[in-house]
Amino acid sequence: MNWFINNWYIVVGIIAIIGGAAVALVNFLKLPREQQIQKVLEWLLGAVTEAEKELGGGTGKLKLAKVYDWFIDKFFWLAEKISFDKFSELVDQALDEMKHLIETNPSIAAYVAKRED
Repeated sequence: MNWFINNWYIVVGIIAIIGGAAVALVNFLKLPREQQIQKVLEWLLGAVTEAEKELGGGTGKLKLAKVYDWFIDKFFWLAEKISFDKFSELVDQALDEMKHLIETNPSIAAYVAKRED
C-alpha cells in the first residue's frame, strides 16, 4: 500500500496512456472504411519515407520488412485483418507517392538524402 501511495503518479500515468490509446482506437474504428484506409496510407507514407532515409535505395525487401514490423507494432489489431499481399500493395502505393514527393519537393528530397549513420 505504501508503494501505491508513494508512486500514485506512475499509476495515473499508466492509466492515462491506456485510456488515450483506447480513445484513439475507438475513434479510428468509428471512421468509415475509406477513411481508415486513408489514415493507414498517410501513416505508411511517413513510414516508407523514414525507411528510405534509413536504408537508402535498392533495399526494397528490407524496407518492406522494416515497415511491416513498424505496422505490426502500431496497428497490431489491424495487422491480423490485412494480408501481407494487401499490405505490400499499400506500401507500393505509399512508395509511389513518396517518389513523386521526392521528385517535386526539394525539401523532402533533402530530408530523405540526409542519412544518420
